[in-house]
Amino acid sequence: QVQLAESGGGLVQPGGSLRLSCAASGLTLSRYSVNWYRQAPGKERGLIASIAPAGGLENYADSVKGRFTISRDNVKNTVYLQMNSLNTEDTAVYYCYSFGYWGQGTQVTVSS
Repeated sequence: QVQLAESGGGLVQPGGSLRLSCAASGLTLSRYSVNWYRQAPGKERGLIASIAPAGGLENYADSVKGRFTISRDNVKNTVYLQMNSLNTEDTAVYYCYSFGYWGQGTQVTVSS
C-alpha cells in the first residue's frame, strides 16, 4: 500500500519560511519524479515544483522560482519543499504527487 504524507504546514507571517515534507511508504521516491502542487481557495491545483529521479533536474513555476527549493533525502524516502520569503499569495493547500499517488495535503497560511 502506497502512502504519501505531507507535513510542515501552518500559519506564518509574510516574509517567513516553512519547510514541507512529503514522506512515502510503499514507494521508493528516488526512482520517480516528485511534484509539489498547491491549490488556493477558488483556484485550480497547479504544479509549483518538481524534481527528477535520483536527485536530478529541478523545475519551478515562475511564481515560486528563487524562493522555493525542492530537495530529496533518499535515506528518509522523503522530499522537501523549502519555502522562503512567503507572501499572502502562497496561502494554499500543498500536495505532493509521485507515480500516480497523491498525499492528503497540508495547509499553508501566510498572514499577519
